[in-house]
Amino acid sequence: MANPVTTTANPAPKLNKTLDDWFEVTKRGSTLGREIRGGLVTFFTMAYIIVLNPIIIGTVPDKAGNLINGMPITAPGAVVASMGAVAAATALIAGIMTIIMGVYGRFPIALATGLGLNALVAYTIAQKMTWPQAMGLVVWEGVLITILVLTGFRKAVFKAVPRSMRAAISVGIGLFIAFIGLVDAGIVRKAVGTPVELGIGGALKGWPIAIFLIGLLILIALFVRKVKGAMLIAILGATVLAVIVEAALKIGSRTDATGAVVNEAGWMLNVPALSGFSMPNLGLLGRVDLFGGFTSAAGPAAVLGLLLLVFSLLLSDFFDTMGTIVAVGAEGNMLDDEGNPPRTQEILVVDSIAAIAGGLGSVSSNTSYIESAAGVGEGARTGIASIITGVGFLLSLFLAPLVNMVPSEAAAPALFFVGFLMMSQVVHVNWEDPEEGIPAFLTIVLMPFTYSITVGIGAGFISYVLIKAIRGKARDLHPLLWGVAAAFVLYFGQGIIAGMIG
Repeated sequence: MANPVTTTANPAPKLNKTLDDWFEVTKRGSTLGREIRGGLVTFFTMAYIIVLNPIIIGTVPDKAGNLINGMPITAPGAVVASMGAVAAATALIAGIMTIIMGVYGRFPIALATGLGLNALVAYTIAQKMTWPQAMGLVVWEGVLITILVLTGFRKAVFKAVPRSMRAAISVGIGLFIAFIGLVDAGIVRKAVGTPVELGIGGALKGWPIAIFLIGLLILIALFVRKVKGAMLIAILGATVLAVIVEAALKIGSRTDATGAVVNEAGWMLNVPALSGFSMPNLGLLGRVDLFGGFTSAAGPAAVLGLLLLVFSLLLSDFFDTMGTIVAVGAEGNMLDDEGNPPRTQEILVVDSIAAIAGGLGSVSSNTSYIESAAGVGEGARTGIASIITGVGFLLSLFLAPLVNMVPSEAAAPALFFVGFLMMSQVVHVNWEDPEEGIPAFLTIVLMPFTYSITVGIGAGFISYVLIKAIRGKARDLHPLLWGVAAAFVLYFGQGIIAGMIG
């Protein structure tokens, strides 16, 4: 991109020398104008998380049947209140951590609640404990990954896990998220005679499903046309249409206050309707129980299961971050001869602290976003772009209550589409080699089929180690892999162990 032309009438914005030296704007061949534009582009390409995270975190009850705000899921207005609180906290934590990345990491990368990580927390961890306890595990995951970064142990872990397994984990999480999107949209439902079916009785019926299909079509059209912010535009467009349809036809909810299905063709979660503006609800901040998950665990097997859940979070967060910062650096030609971006250690420190902040804010682990590459493509090269993106998130905090208007059918196309984006990692698996192909296959298919990310990861690690050993290559395995596989064997054997102890 050519440098903007400076004129007396309309001078290009510039930084003073101190700030220029700190952010290395001139050194990296950028300008203040490029950084501002790049930061705004990054914000608009990832602002969808303010809508999607409430759909995932804010609508799922924990083991006790309560939503993340502590209200029983059957209470009137509980889901709407929960989603609004999650939206506000999501915007706040993302804004703060992204600004810190800009000032300290000085790299054009933004952070927010990680897709895939939030699904693991909502659909696996929260099903075994209360929401505050689940967020406590997220905090511990952040603490552990911070220690790994500060001690340099991350390099050993990175080398221990084969690339094919890292790719399989990403693909499996992508399919899991896509499946959640289809369920939230009512495209896939429970059936009689078969586990699931298409729509209502095997057919696509009703306006809510039509909204999903229209939203998905808009998203695909914008994406192939390379329109910036395609996901956000598609969500907003589908939401406006949904509000109009509901106002005109009065479709109503699929379920009543008790959760019983009363209208198969109704809206799956919240009903789209215009609502009055209110100040952001920040009541989720600090709703964390750091030790309850462990103290309430019944026996050693249960404690081991919790430790493995923390490990699953750590593994996903760790490798997603490494891949993201390298990809963003490559987009801006900012990698050194060894393939590392500038200030790698500082970037990883901020990212690890963001995981802790996400748990303390009850929004799940925050992590670096690959969408930052869009801002880099627009010209961003320094931390100033991250500061601009962070300010955007803080301003959006006051629009968070509007998330209550967004039905799951309008947000689900983005969830489904994320599955497509994450599927691209499948090319990094050598499917002709059973040592790579079989563990990758088990990892990928078991995540959506068992509705558990942990099960997929565990099956993949165990099979990888087992096949290596069968082929006489046990010595090629890193000791860490033996330890991880053994831990997952104990995890899957919890029921047997508990029965023997009992």
